[in-house]
Formats: sequence, C-alpha cells, structure tokens
Amino acid sequence: MGLFGRSEKAAPKKDALSKRGEAHLAPRPATLTIGDLERALLKAFPADDAESWDRTGLLVGERSLEVTRVAVALDATPASIAEAAQAGANVLLTHHPAYLAAPDAFAPEPSAALSPGASVWAAIRNRVALMDFHTALDVSPAAARVLPGMLGLKFTGKFAEPLASTRRKGYGQLCEVPDNDGAPETLARLAARCTAVFGRASRVWGDGEREVRRAVTATGSAGPTGRAALAAGADVLICGEVKYHEALDLSLAGLSVIELGHDASELPLVAVLAEAAAAAGVPGDDIIVLDQSENWWYPEAVRV
Repeated sequence: MGLFGRSEKAAPKKDALSKRGEAHLAPRPATLTIGDLERALLKAFPADDAESWDRTGLLVGERSLEVTRVAVALDATPASIAEAAQAGANVLLTHHPAYLAAPDAFAPEPSAALSPGASVWAAIRNRVALMDFHTALDVSPAAARVLPGMLGLKFTGKFAEPLASTRRKGYGQLCEVPDNDGAPETLARLAARCTAVFGRASRVWGDGEREVRRAVTATGSAGPTGRAALAAGADVLICGEVKYHEALDLSLAGLSVIELGHDASELPLVAVLAEAAAAAGVPGDDIIVLDQSENWWYPEAVRV
C-alpha cells in the first residue's frame, strides 16, 4: 500500500496519461460556421454602408452549419450554384444579390426569367448558402483601389459621392491621370488602355484627342455618379454602365465617358471578396473563384 493507503499500481496509469502527448491536450482548432463567416464579412462590408434597397449578407442558408468550402462569383445563378456544389462548397459568396425583391414563386428553372426564385430553389436543393455584399462592397476602401490600380490612375482618396456617414467611403473615385511621356494623356489612349486591361472594347463618348487630367472611376452602373463627376470637374468618367441619354448629356456638358461593360468593371471585385473570405479564416485551398467572364461576346466584323 502507498503512503495514503493507495496501491502503488496506480502510478503506471498516471504515466500512461502523460505519454498520450501534447496533441491530446492541445486545444482543437475552432470550426468556422456560415454565421461566423457572415459576421466577419459584415465587419469588412458593413450593412449600414449599403443602400436602403439592397440585400446584404446571408440570403439563403443556415448560420449554424460549418463552412466546408467557399465559392466566389459575381452572380448567384442556378448554374453557378450547381458549380459551387460540385466543387464541394456549401457557401456561394457573390457581389450581386440573388434577388432584390423577394421572389413570389420557386421552381427548378435555369433562370429567374422563368421563375423568380430559381436561384433560391437551386441553393436549397444543392445545400449551398447564398451570401452577398453588393453596395456595401462598392463603397469599401478595398473596392475603391481596384479600377484606379488596374488602369494606372492615381486615386486621390476622395469621392465624387462620399457617404453621408463618412467622407472616407463613397462612389466614384477621384483620380489623377498621369502624363504620357511628359504630355497629357488623351481620351483615345486612355480608352485603348481600358480595352487592353479588360480585354473588351469600350464604348467611348467624347473627342479622342481631348486631354484628360482628372478621371472618376465607378464600377457597375454609373447612376448619379456621372453628374457628381461633372460637378467635381472631372474630364472623364470611367464606368461599367451608363444610360444612353445620360452619356449624351454628360458628353455635351464636357464630361467624356468610357463605358467598360457592367460585368467587366465588377468582375475584379470577385477577387476582393475572395481575399475577404481568406481574412475571415477560410483556408486559401478552400476558396474557389468561378469564372463568369464569358456571359456575352462580340461578333467579329466579317464581310458576308
């Protein structure tokens, strides 16, 4: 018997416990749930920054489920949802929301043109959560650097349309256009640079020989940013999309316009979302970027 009446045979059990190793005693890594991911992304892209009509955060899905993999895309279509599921992802993170007005019908169709809730049906069927950050991403500091950086423009840190809550965020990045070999850049050369960078011909409003020193960049639809750029004294607006009469009026008022294409201007924001997902704790190998760059194409000019 031992000193306190215990058998000496108890000692080996203590030794066996100590030999189980540090791995047994080390804390297990916490799992990342869909709710955790949403909370982390809402810190990067706060819902308060989004437009009142927008949808921000989780639209479809269960917050308590563990994240397996995350697919990232511009649009949540039934096709992209199926592709995400095939890649093993149970979250599809997009820029555009799957819907703005709540769907009033749900059916297994390939497009919302056939059933407003087609994407919601596909998400539930494939067990893929849908999460988006639309206008909250548009006004974020990370997004503000994208177009100026791609086009070699100097972002001044100011916006044509700053948010009411802070002048550090907003729509329409005010940029300086660097000289070309000591001479002011022209609209034609800047437009050619846009075509080279994005791989698609741009639609241009204005005199190609015009000198451009101040530019405003805006992803997606320009909306009121065009008028704000004009008021800010910009020479050119580089945007994803602009209405015909608005572009006509702006160009006649002295503001040239380079229209990149709505999706062409926003596809680079998918990389911003992917980086945000990684910062939220999703391993890089578990982030899949879906290619949606071929939704439309230009026919070649041929003689028939």
